[in-house]
Amino acid sequence: MDLRHLRYFVAVAEELHFARAAERLHIEQSPLSRAIRELEQHLGVRLFERTTRRTCLTWAGKVFLDEALRIFACIDQAKASVKTAATGYHGRLRIAVSDGIAQPHISALLAQCRTEEPEVEIRLSEVPLAQQIKGLNSDLFDAGFAQSNEVGEGILAEAVWSDALVVTVPARHPILAHRRIPLDEVLRYPLVLCHPDSCEGFWTQLKRVLRTGDTKLIVADRVPTLDLMMTLVAAGYGLGFATEAHIAGARNPDVIARPLAGRSPMLTTYLLRRDSEPSEQLRRFIDRVNPSFGPTASSINQRGVMP
Repeated sequence: MDLRHLRYFVAVAEELHFARAAERLHIEQSPLSRAIRELEQHLGVRLFERTTRRTCLTWAGKVFLDEALRIFACIDQAKASVKTAATGYHGRLRIAVSDGIAQPHISALLAQCRTEEPEVEIRLSEVPLAQQIKGLNSDLFDAGFAQSNEVGEGILAEAVWSDALVVTVPARHPILAHRRIPLDEVLRYPLVLCHPDSCEGFWTQLKRVLRTGDTKLIVADRVPTLDLMMTLVAAGYGLGFATEAHIAGARNPDVIARPLAGRSPMLTTYLLRRDSEPSEQLRRFIDRVNPSFGPTASSINQRGVMP
């Protein structure tokens, strides 16, 4: 087994179609099929269930896909480390970001890191929460940010900042008659929501807020990113939810943000890392996280959210 077999396997596993995978790899279908047979013989398991109508992964194939992707991630990191050394950096931190964490927070932290420790490269990866946790456990990431503290054993989750939840509304929508919108009123309209698989932590915290309403949700669409949610809200597909910090970093003249009536719900962001003694480099990064985020809710309000 060599990397060619792994690369061919990943292409078929992601396409679930031999002809499309062969086209993606720029090879004929017959050598692709032969390579997959060789791989299955080498492993002694069936990786795919194949019929004349469809191709799907076996359970062994799904497990092997995770391992193959991890191997390629390690190779990519090795290449990145070499390039980092060649460009003069003397250290590197691999930071994962999940749940559409607000850009102003991350930008402020990166700016401080570049000022105080410019010789350390910080490489960001935007990944789903499940992939971040797996990457932390397998040493693909040094730390990460997510909106969930349900991370399992071996991972520490420290609350680092909180942002007020707001309703995102298309300009000229009738609900804008409310300066602070009752949740029951929001739930009368179609919603554009982040998909639980791609925004798991954000959705978990939002779901707790939505449970306080008595109305069944009308879901117009579920989208993979908060930025796409903003786009669909601007187009009039429905109302959405975001944080004040996200609104501050993603200004859209066709979207108005309004707070919910009553006490504004707060969504918490967590710093995740392995439950072990951090390196000195990572320790300095952790020490910068909390002091970096001084803006209060009122200072964010001045950048576009109506109090």
